[in-house]
Amino acid sequence: MKNNTATDYQNIIQNCQNLFRKKNQDYGTSWRILRLSSLTDQIYIKAKRIRSIQEKGTQKIEDGIETEFIGIINYCIMALIQIDLKTETALNLSAEFIDELYTKRANKNWELLANKNHDYDEAWRDMRVSSMTDLILMKLLRIKQIEDNNGQTLVSEGIESGYQDIINYAIFCLILMQSYPNS
Repeated sequence: MKNNTATDYQNIIQNCQNLFRKKNQDYGTSWRILRLSSLTDQIYIKAKRIRSIQEKGTQKIEDGIETEFIGIINYCIMALIQIDLKTETALNLSAEFIDELYTKRANKNWELLANKNHDYDEAWRDMRVSSMTDLILMKLLRIKQIEDNNGQTLVSEGIESGYQDIINYAIFCLILMQSYPNS
C-alpha cells in the first residue's frame, strides 16, 4: 500500500469540515461563546474518553473512537479560529465566513504537517494510536498550564502550536485506524 499522506489528510479534513458545516447549520456559531480554556477542556474530555476506551477495550456509548478524533480536530480548529478572531468579533457569524476560516486553518495546518512529515520522515506511521492519544493528552495538559499562566511561556511554543500538533496527531490516528483497523 502506497502512503499518500496529502490525500489522506484532505479526505479526513473534508469529512471533518462537512460535519462542522452540518453542525453549524444546526447550532450556528454558538461555540463562539466558549473561551479557549473551555475548548481545551472539551478536547481533553474527548481525548480522555479515547484513552479510557483503549484501556478498557470496551465502551458503553455508541460513538466510537473515530468520532472522538474527528471531534478533537474540529474543536482544535474552533480554538484556532477563536485565536484568529479575538473576543471583539461578533458571536453570530455567517456560515460562509466560518467556512472560509475553517479552510484557512486546515490549509495552514497542512503546511505544518507536510513540513514536519518531511523532517521526521513520517515516523508517526510506526507509532501506536494509543501513544499518540497519550501525546494529545500531554499537549492538552501543556496548553492548560500555559492558559493558567495567562498565555505566557519562557521557552516553549504557545497554545496555537499545541492545537496544531493535536490536530496532526488526531489525523495520524485516523489514517492509521483506516489503514490498520486493529492498531
